[in-house]
Order: sequence, then C-alpha cells, then structure tokens
Amino acid sequence: MRAFWDGEGNYLQPNHKKAKHEENNETVIIVGGSAAGFYTAAKVARGGKRVRVLESKPGLEPAPRTLIVTDHFRKQLGASANESVLNEIRRFELFTDGRSAQVALSKPDLIIERAKLIPGLAREARQAGAEVSFDSRFLGLSSKANGIQVEVDSGGRRGDLQAKSVVGADGAASRVARTAGWAPVETVPLVQAIVRLPKDCPVDTTRVWFVPDDTPYFYWLIPESAERGALGVIGEDGRDTARCLARFLEKKGMEPLEWQGARIPVYRRWVPVKKRIGNGDVYLVGDAAAQVKVSTVGGIVTGFRGAQAVAESILQAGRGAELRALRRELSTHWLLRRTMHHFQQKHYSRLVDLLNAATRETLSEVTRDESTRLLWNVLRRQPQLVLLGLRGLLLGWNSERR
Repeated sequence: MRAFWDGEGNYLQPNHKKAKHEENNETVIIVGGSAAGFYTAAKVARGGKRVRVLESKPGLEPAPRTLIVTDHFRKQLGASANESVLNEIRRFELFTDGRSAQVALSKPDLIIERAKLIPGLAREARQAGAEVSFDSRFLGLSSKANGIQVEVDSGGRRGDLQAKSVVGADGAASRVARTAGWAPVETVPLVQAIVRLPKDCPVDTTRVWFVPDDTPYFYWLIPESAERGALGVIGEDGRDTARCLARFLEKKGMEPLEWQGARIPVYRRWVPVKKRIGNGDVYLVGDAAAQVKVSTVGGIVTGFRGAQAVAESILQAGRGAELRALRRELSTHWLLRRTMHHFQQKHYSRLVDLLNAATRETLSEVTRDESTRLLWNVLRRQPQLVLLGLRGLLLGWNSERR
C-alpha cells in the first residue's frame, strides 16, 4: 500500500479508510494555485463541498506581474479586491504615427499586483474551508467506480487521491487538460519592464501605442504609482518581442528596473470546460480554458467568470447561463482581434481620427468587459468604423489564404 505526505503534514494512505471517507464526501480537487483556482475553491467550499487545492510549488510565491482590470473586478471580489489594487486609472491616451486621442473613464480601471492578488484569494479559500496542499504535483487521473482517481507526487512520494470532480486551474500548459484529452491552447509572449514613471505621464493615465511594424497588438504604459509604471508589449515570437521592447524603451529614454513576463493563451474558439471521465467530471478554468480577452489579452475578470460558472455546475448542476454569456464575450473579443490583427499604420491612424466625441463617450461609459454592448454602441455612433473593420477582416482573410 502506497502512502505519502500531502504537503501540510498529513500522512495519507490512499487505499485505506480515509480515502473511502473522501470518496463519500465527494471531494473536489483543484489543480493549480492560480487566481482562477483559488477563486473556484472559495466558491465551491462555501457551497458545502470538501475542497482540496493542489499546488506544485513548496509555498505560495506567485511571480510578480502588474495587471490592469476594469471596475468589474471589484464587483467580483468585493472589499477584498482592494488588497491587490495599486492604483486607479481614469484616462487612456492612444498614440499612433504622430496622432493621439484621449478617452476618459466614467469608472476607473484598476492596476493590480498579481503577487498580492493570489495570496489574498488563497486566504479566502482557506477561510471558506478549502484545504491547500503545497509541494503536491498532479501526475495524472483515471476513472474509478466512485469518481476519479488522481495521482499526485507530494513531497517526493507518490499516492492517489479520490475525487468526484477535478478542476484544472494549472495555466495555459495545463497538465490536467492534456491528461483528460483537451487540445493544447496557443499562447503568445507578454514582456514588460518596470520603469520610473516619466514626469509627463499623469499617475491616473494609461498610455497605449499602436506600432504595427513591431507587433499586431500594442505597447502600454500603466502607472503603478507616482514613481513607477509597467511598460510592456504583446507579440508573437518571444525573442522578437523582447527585442522590440528593448528598442522601444531606448526610444522612450527609459531604463528597466526589473522584468516581468508570461505566456498568455490566445482564444480562437470556445473551449468546452467540462468532460465526463467515468463517474466523475473534469473541468477547466482560467488560462487552462483560454478564458482570455484576446483583444487585450486580459484574463482576470473572464477567468473569474469561468470559475463562477464551473462552481455553479459543481454545486447545483448549473444550466450554463454564465458560460453562454462568457462565450459570447470571448467570441466578440476574438472578432475584434481578427479585425485589427493585420492593421497597417494607415488603418490605426484612421482609427484614431475616427474617435469622435460620441465614440469616446461610449468608450468612457462601457467597459471592455461588456464587449458586445461596447462594439455596437461604438459602431452606431461612428458608422465609418464598420468599413474600417471590414477592411481589417479582409486583410486577415487574404493573409490566411497565403
């Protein structure tokens, strides 16, 4: 009989009575101490289920990364959201080819620190009753009569846990997804440097530069405080993206104080979040399910929405209304990305020129986490953007044919 430590000082004998006790309690195992993972854990534990989070690292040490989210983040987390908020953004400045436009926000965007967000979510999950096991690496899963058997390496010892449901919250390269038969998701590199905030950049203003010769996405500068900001870029090739950022930093006269980076999932089509494995269910949340707004590659708010939907499914066989809404949201962002992905400099110049007062008012009032409403209101107030969008789609279509 194999036995192992679970990373919290508990000695488990998986084939003994304790394992059977866990089966009867319909344990939910969440693989990955990510933001979406801990958010799911808290929701499911509050619903009365026994929850165990497996984190492969020896402790909770998330890599620092400065992120920007909409005010919807506060609605999702409540008062605890403030623990990770570094700054509030009330204005965007858009630049391309000597042109610029400003968009004021009726509700501020939030600058948050990932290294503060995840420990706060872990604490909430524990307070809700979830167990967190560190140094516990997911190895695989298989069907069992009463659910799913999960093979784990915990502190160098292998053992099995029993669960009714398993949630893969282990990122874009999810081992859970691969083991359960999901196709791998495509990723793109994100690289950013922490810099001293330029004196001419207000602390409540995010700057965005469209430079299609460097990237089909954009550069950004998001202030963390009056002293520091994060200047970054998304690209398609890691080395080229890093070189472009280095050139852009030199052009702007900024020196990196530290570097941050990640591989971000690219949403191209809806990833089903549930698979039936024998008598149990396997789910994906967050980056593992590519729940990322591909227009801006932001995934915190959408990842939480996916986690909420999965929690509802586990607790009450949710009917999927939240998942359907999330699918529409992500698909609209994919349409926007396809439209703009092959823009040339002249198209971005035209885009900035078309941002009239009515269009800027819509961008101010409707957030990018309401993309369908945002898109139709913008097109209604500036119909010429329809033609520009069709040109972008045609460019992409011609590129794909080649």
